[in-house]
Amino acid sequence: MNLTYFRSAAIAAAIAAATCFLPLTSNSVGGSHDKISPIFGVEIPAGYRDWRMISVAHEAGDLNDLRAVLGNDIAIKAFREGTRPFPDGTVIARLAWKHVPSQENNAAFGREQSFVPGVSTNLQISVKDAKKYIETGGWGYGQFEGGRANRSEALMKTCFPCHTRTKPTDDFVFTRYAQ
Repeated sequence: MNLTYFRSAAIAAAIAAATCFLPLTSNSVGGSHDKISPIFGVEIPAGYRDWRMISVAHEAGDLNDLRAVLGNDIAIKAFREGTRPFPDGTVIARLAWKHVPSQENNAAFGREQSFVPGVSTNLQISVKDAKKYIETGGWGYGQFEGGRANRSEALMKTCFPCHTRTKPTDDFVFTRYAQ
């Protein structure tokens, strides 16, 4: 056998080994581990920005943000039909941005009155799976900042207690469907 054959085989073996090894290391160095919320294991759903609008909100006070609440098809159907509890497979995404004045719009209107989204603050995902999340009313939660999961278990432990403040008929969801 010639030397070129051995070199080609060695290179192929090195590439194969690297291909097997890299997925194992990606979780510990900014890989998929950063995409999964602690405790609940919720991930950012593919295509969520193409979902339909459920509602919008403005939170004042310390948060001072604008929010868009989107839902997958299961969520939209449940909101429209008033189905409670929400069916398994419901996914609700809440996007938030800082609330800032629009100087350009204010100049056009001739007075201070327009506000627009500023810097993105976070994305929150709620997933309904009554069996998987039985201890939290059937809901799993995730919070993401800059496309990465907030890895704070302490923060994630505040999700369900906060959602228990809703009316019992709301299935732990704050958002109302905007018609």
